[in-house]
Amino acid sequence: MNTSSQPDHTKLDEQQLNQAISTMLDDARVSAQSLPQCPQISLWLVEPESMRRAFSQEEILRIQTYPAYWAFCWASGQVLAREILANPHWVKGKKVMDFGAGSGVVAIACVLAGAREVIACDIDPDALLSCAANARLNNVGYRLHPDLFAFDEDLDLLIAADVLYDRANLPLLEVFRQKAQQVIVADSRVKDFHFPPYQATGRSESFTVPDLDELDEFRWVNLYRA
Repeated sequence: MNTSSQPDHTKLDEQQLNQAISTMLDDARVSAQSLPQCPQISLWLVEPESMRRAFSQEEILRIQTYPAYWAFCWASGQVLAREILANPHWVKGKKVMDFGAGSGVVAIACVLAGAREVIACDIDPDALLSCAANARLNNVGYRLHPDLFAFDEDLDLLIAADVLYDRANLPLLEVFRQKAQQVIVADSRVKDFHFPPYQATGRSESFTVPDLDELDEFRWVNLYRA
């Protein structure tokens, strides 16, 4: 019975995510894809072919309205997941929140690295659906939460990857420090990052999966810690 239930669950996850991503593009589909820089992890991500064609004006507006961030593994998330797997002492035995979790890639890495408890937090219900499906895909478990501001439990560590794409999000850096004893931020967008007490701790080249042929400047991910 248990043997036959797994494929059914996988198929159901794929169907639900395909339905969600069709909000962005009618012909967009997801598939299970391993990550080049941390192949231990596989994610349900958009099939690249559907993103490599000319879009109509209506489709462009739909993509802008609902960009389905959760269907991509952004460069910062891939780097942070890889670094956590390479440095498990960062999270081992800790209660960790992955804020702006998207696909849940960093949350998955935290569980694999031995975190005591992991919370994947995202305001987008479809992202939480993706986080749940990707947890099952990787045979890990973590909690889901929709609202950082409503979360009132103690955290040892809060991790955020690629959430500063809009400068209006910069005040979150102070909120993170209020919510957790330690914070790690991965970002490829902010130039001249100077927000004490955050300190730069590393820099690495990466890319989005599927690769969107982004500008070279967005392929360099910086890590900051407070």
